[in-house]
Amino acid sequence: MRIKTSYIIITWNGKSLLQNLLQSMTNQLKRDDIEVIVTDNGSTDGTVQWIQQEYPDVHLILLPQNKGVAYARNKALAAAKGKYLLILDNDICITDQAIFGLEEYMDLHPEVGMVGCKLLYPSGELQESCKPYPGIWQKIKHVLFPSVSTMAYAKQIEEGKPFEPDYLIGACQMVRADVYHKIGPLDEHIFYGPEDCDYCIRVRCEGLKVVYIPYVSMVHHCQRKTTTRPFSKLGREHIKALFYFYWKHKRL
Repeated sequence: MRIKTSYIIITWNGKSLLQNLLQSMTNQLKRDDIEVIVTDNGSTDGTVQWIQQEYPDVHLILLPQNKGVAYARNKALAAAKGKYLLILDNDICITDQAIFGLEEYMDLHPEVGMVGCKLLYPSGELQESCKPYPGIWQKIKHVLFPSVSTMAYAKQIEEGKPFEPDYLIGACQMVRADVYHKIGPLDEHIFYGPEDCDYCIRVRCEGLKVVYIPYVSMVHHCQRKTTTRPFSKLGREHIKALFYFYWKHKRL
């Protein structure tokens, strides 16, 4: 049977988060037309041994060290065989309704190259998972006022109809495999963000739509690492990636 959906997951010392994610996938793992590919970025918390023991059918890719989000995801994407490639953060908990909703939307809308859905915090609060272009002022506001929610697309989300935001965050992006093969892998010059926005731009450059569907949802235990610690090593990598991104797209 042909693989319909490939789950693309990366992890780095996130065993407890990955446990929650794979537990939420119990029903999906019973399907014959899906595959799960996990790239481990050199974890030292027992993640690899746990996956090998508890989920032997998961395709596990082992990397000796953390070379960034794009690099790790690209290893999984290159191995995927599905018609649809579902990129997920390891701190997501899926719902069957959301998975089937994403697949159905792609089945019915060949003009769409990428689709994402509503993400919620564990409290049930709406998360800003579709965003406007990440310009410099947007980023400054997130650092200076991390507790202030901008929610640029709140009205569209409330209306409950599919719409086209500037981009979908990389925590949940379903991409057509033929689109991936056409536009190529994620940009590995970007260690951590905004590789997600870059990919959405590249999908649109092929004349395809990037769509958010607000009528299905998943839970995202968002880490907010670069917002809470902008001058950490990861924060510095994020800032460097942003300036590369602005240079690449000739736009601030």
